Amino acid sequence: MSGTVDVASVYSAIEKSAGLLDVNASRDKVWPVLTAFEDALPQAVIAFRVATNARHEGEFDARFTLPKEVDPYGVALSKGLIAPTDHPVGALLSDIQKHCAVDSYGVDFGVIAGFKKIWVYFPGGEHETLAKLTGFPSMPRSLAENADFFTRYGLAEKVDVIGIDYGSRTMNVYFAAPAECFERETVLAMHRDIGLPEPSEQMFNFCEKSFGLYTTLNWDSPKIERISYGVKTQDPMAFFARLGTKVEHFVKSVPYGVDDPKMVYAAVTSTGEEYYKLQSYYRWRSVSRLNTAYIAARDKESA
Repeated sequence: MSGTVDVASVYSAIEKSAGLLDVNASRDKVWPVLTAFEDALPQAVIAFRVATNARHEGEFDARFTLPKEVDPYGVALSKGLIAPTDHPVGALLSDIQKHCAVDSYGVDFGVIAGFKKIWVYFPGGEHETLAKLTGFPSMPRSLAENADFFTRYGLAEKVDVIGIDYGSRTMNVYFAAPAECFERETVLAMHRDIGLPEPSEQMFNFCEKSFGLYTTLNWDSPKIERISYGVKTQDPMAFFARLGTKVEHFVKSVPYGVDDPKMVYAAVTSTGEEYYKLQSYYRWRSVSRLNTAYIAARDKESA
């Protein structure tokens, strides 16, 4: 992708890409997000994402990075993208900012739902620890309640990224996981430990090629809601046994980032549902934390 990056050009790209899935982007939802952060767009990594499960049917997501000087939650509140709340989700970013070094941020939004999520990227090689994060008053108790699980698999001191979803009131914890976490027996053991069904053969094969994993937690349950694995690839079609015709059409037709790597995420929910997310880049920067959050750590673990 080349040329001018501004609100109009990004909106046009989002509208066209969503159209490949027969999703009509809502200008009323997308335009306010882009204009709220328009000063950051010319330097941002910008990515589009689609998922294969029924819950995401009819939606198309976009995300972009922000420099650490921008307070994404403050901007979102001031621009009316999200409403003030007394729920702990509203205080989590502030607690992280007070106690952790931050490299950069990201925001995530849907073309139908609007503003959804803020990402917090910690500096490369400076992972945060569960010992620190679980001490924050706004942190879901489920993180501390699963500390033994994370410690058992070498993850307790490897927190790389935090995602805060304001719409669903969930939190993602991304780990720079040791290579052993992607081996078949370890994947199976992890799933059993947190009460997830045994992965399919396709999932096992996917995990062997993964470079990072993340879990999803919430404030209402002590359980890990979902575990997901990530792969960087030039050929996303190689990882899908069944995409559905719309998603397959998107994969084959999206014009942006043709020569750039794609991200594929495989997710398993607490109900046993397996599904995939594809992330394609409208603008790619290999040095961004959005793209290198796990890769350097994984290389180090494998050295």
